This record gives sequence, C-alpha cells and structure tokens, in this order.
Amino acid sequence: MAAELKVMSAGAVKSMVAALGAEFERTNGIKLNFVFNTAGSLRDRIKGGEMSDLVVLSESIIAGLDKLGLIVPGSIKDLGRTVSGVVVREGAPIPDISTVEAFKQAMRNARTFAYTDPKAGGSGGIMFAALLEKLGMTDEINKKAVLGKGGVDVARSVAEGRAELGTTFISEVLPVKGAKVIGPLPGELHNSNTYTAAIHAGSAARENAASLIRFLTDPATRTRWTAAGLEPAF
Repeated sequence: MAAELKVMSAGAVKSMVAALGAEFERTNGIKLNFVFNTAGSLRDRIKGGEMSDLVVLSESIIAGLDKLGLIVPGSIKDLGRTVSGVVVREGAPIPDISTVEAFKQAMRNARTFAYTDPKAGGSGGIMFAALLEKLGMTDEINKKAVLGKGGVDVARSVAEGRAELGTTFISEVLPVKGAKVIGPLPGELHNSNTYTAAIHAGSAARENAASLIRFLTDPATRTRWTAAGLEPAF
C-alpha cells in the first residue's frame, strides 16, 4: 500500500500547494489527501483533535498551534506572502482605487460588493471586516455585501456578475477565469498575510511531511509562487 500524507491547507495557497503537491506525488509515490478550507476553520478542527500530517495556515495561526504543542518543534517553514487586491469582472470599467478616499468612493458606487464572510474563518475576510470597521463603513457595505465562503468564492461572484466589485487575496483571484485584479488595497489599507507550513505533532509520517515541505520550498519553484500571486518567503 502506497504511503499517504494528509495535508490541511488554507485556500490562499491552494493553487501552489495543489500543483506542487501533484508533482510531489508523481516524484515520490506518496499519495496526498488534501483538505482545503479557510485558515480559521482548519485551526478549529485541529484544536478540536483532528489529525493531519502537514498543515499550511497563516503564520499567526501556526504560531498559536505551536504554543498549544500541536506542531513538531523546528518544523515551521514560511512559504509565501500574499496581499489583498481589488477585483472586477474582466472587461468591466475599472474604478479609481489609487487612494483610500478613491477606494471608499468606488465601494460606495458599486451596487454590490464581495468579500469573504469573516464568520467562515478566512483571514482575508477577517482583515477586511476590521478595515470596514476602521473606515466606519461596515453597515453601508454590508447592506449590499455578497459574502463568500472563501477568496475563490469571492472572485467567482465577481467573475459571474453576482458582485460588481470585491476584495480578497490576489493569489485566490488569479486562478479564476473572468476575474481581474486591478490593484492592491491602497495606502494604509494595504495588508498582507504570510502562509506557513508545519508538521502536525500527531503525524506518524514526519519524514515524508518534511520532504513535502522541502519540495514546496525548493528555490527552483520561486518564480511559480510569484506568478501565482505569492511572494516566496524562502
């Protein structure tokens, strides 16, 4: 029976974890069982006792799991950083988002606005909800919000015309046909999130999990991470 690894990963890095994971499977003959979801929901599942071999979540969540003794000491490795971008449908008029005030006006002008439901546990949605609060626009935007389960869902909402404008991590928009990133959030709204891999303390396949981390952080893959909207951290 072929060796198998369970990989629990946040959606922001799904495109690269899935693509490189498939190559790892072919190269090493180790089957990968992927579980993709929001970072917050996966954190809760791990804290609740669900086992995994490799976990790929936001840097802060991995640090929290490490403090709880759920991560193999010394196994933490940063993969890449992505920033929040603004999304329109391909071919749609491009609003001015060059300044915070311009972006606020663009949100007001949009009939519908998509972002990740913070209750779903997505890092981007939690960050953006905090920004809306800071701007004093929570009620105004939530009246016309199209909330997604994750960033890809947000990008699809815009691409399919269910939302006129949206925001999520750029790495989650690029794989979605029909969605176009018009730039990062401007000025002091600019934000980023680093995604980190680590071996679960309960893994019975630590050597294979470590091999997968090395594969994901091979310097030869750096240009591919960049093309996927993720600034490599290795």
